[in-house]
Amino acid sequence: MKLYNTLTRQKEEFKPVTPGEVRMYSCGPTVYNYFHIGNARPFIIFDTLRRYLEYRGYKVTFVQNFTDIDDKMIKKANEEGITVKELGERFIAEYFKDAKGLGIKEATVHPKATENIDAIIELIKKLEEKGFAYNVDGDVYFNTKKFKEYGKLSHQPLEALEAGARIDVNEQKRDPMDFALWKKQKPGEPAWESPWGMGRPGWHIECSAMANKYLGTTIDIHSGGQDLIFPHHENEIAQSEAANEAPFANYWLHNGYINVDNQKMSKSLNNFFTVRDVAKEYDYEVIRFFMLSAHYRNPINFSKDLMEQAKGGLERMYTCLGNLEFFKQNAQDRAMNGQEMELASRLNKYKENFIAAMDDDLNTADAIAAMFEMVREINANITATSNSSVVIIEFAANLLKELGNVLGILQKSQQNSLNAEIEELIAKRQQARKEKNWTLADSIRDQLKEMGIVLEDTPQGVKWRKV
Repeated sequence: MKLYNTLTRQKEEFKPVTPGEVRMYSCGPTVYNYFHIGNARPFIIFDTLRRYLEYRGYKVTFVQNFTDIDDKMIKKANEEGITVKELGERFIAEYFKDAKGLGIKEATVHPKATENIDAIIELIKKLEEKGFAYNVDGDVYFNTKKFKEYGKLSHQPLEALEAGARIDVNEQKRDPMDFALWKKQKPGEPAWESPWGMGRPGWHIECSAMANKYLGTTIDIHSGGQDLIFPHHENEIAQSEAANEAPFANYWLHNGYINVDNQKMSKSLNNFFTVRDVAKEYDYEVIRFFMLSAHYRNPINFSKDLMEQAKGGLERMYTCLGNLEFFKQNAQDRAMNGQEMELASRLNKYKENFIAAMDDDLNTADAIAAMFEMVREINANITATSNSSVVIIEFAANLLKELGNVLGILQKSQQNSLNAEIEELIAKRQQARKEKNWTLADSIRDQLKEMGIVLEDTPQGVKWRKV
């Protein structure tokens, strides 16, 4: 498997530190609101990477943090008249609702910044002892000039970063590029005891401390959105490597931006959507499928037309699975014949294409293309009149679901997900047809269509699908 490493700017053969095991850290949300579709992309992409690594036999320890203390959270909590802790707990719960809908597996560990203050303080003390950190009246800063490799992730020398960065004016810092490791308490802010007085951690230090605590000194993969390369991930490298005198992460993966109708997503343009908003119009699984339809490093454009395309594509796959479940009910209970064995061989070829695409820097777009070719082959060869065996039908369905599971899709059963009212209407229509009451049968068909159920009468009986 090859992964594009932001650190080296090239695809590299993936070789974990410990053979057969992967230690992976992915930046999680700041929990002051519902997460938006821009946040959703890295959550989905790197969940897919984790799933694929597990599919390929690796034991993956996956850590994704919650930033549950920062300026935005303090401001929002004050506006709502609640504590920062209450705000964080509420939106962590909301995160899990949306993440579950999107098929994002829970991390091995979901550490919170506020529950790892001791580890954060220990790391800052270590940096201070080695001369990389300095205290100015209770505020502690990292000395970027002291870390000679600063800028190696963003591939910019310190001078270029300094010239292009938007930096808060702060007379306390020795250098404009220095960043906060520990912030002195301001009136009304949550704070913890430390060697430098009451205060709270800076944003960058929490990830370094928690990655070190839960995964060790050198981890295999660190991932996040492209917007985190500088300053967040650059600062993580500086802190971690200055403290531990060892590489922090061997592979750095970053996904591309999301545009909305070909414009950058921003609140000022009124094109800022939370996943919860989008899920009111489209199923969560459609959102996931849309995110995987482009290569993760490319920018992706969010629009109604493209979401409709994603919805249609996912429906095609589910229709194929639904057909297989339906055909199985009347299939022949026998071993595969020669034609079916050839079909199984062709389907396995598409599986190989899927794996080759995923091995090539997690190319989910090409992996999905291989699945569509598989669907086309199944649809052409397993039909209402093909007299297929149960064995080939199960083989095709299981293969499609196996690959779907790697991408976090196609795990819902279509034939077993009708509620009692719809099942009763289908039965009533069947009875009306037997009695040649075509008016009632047509009326029930129209009623079901309004409920999102389309019926198809076949020689094997009535078949349905959701729209």
